[in-house]
Amino acid sequence: MENFGIRTLVLTILVISGTLMIGNYKVAATTCHRHYIHGLKTKCAKFVTKEGPKIPPSEECCKAIKHIHVHCACKHVTKKVEKSISMEKAVYVAKSCGKHVPKGMKCGSYKVPHELKEIIA
Repeated sequence: MENFGIRTLVLTILVISGTLMIGNYKVAATTCHRHYIHGLKTKCAKFVTKEGPKIPPSEECCKAIKHIHVHCACKHVTKKVEKSISMEKAVYVAKSCGKHVPKGMKCGSYKVPHELKEIIA
């Protein structure tokens, strides 16, 4: 009976520890994203405007992009953001900087095409 109590206690501690670690990871990821989003806006804005042709991103823009998790950034794409930037160019810039952008991923209301060659070309 005593052995059962110890096992239950150990299992409870593991579950609580795991829950706390997952919770802290989510908080850290959100904080990290918010910290780097300003750099993303200031360094990459001119490469994702609706007007004009696709322009390869600068080294500074790519450095800012390397700190951003694509799925996290996409959660912050609102209708207001979509009115001011070209989502096709945003995907082009991310891919040009070496970020993996999953085909079919939703970013705001934009869905990344399955044929990425049409974006990069």
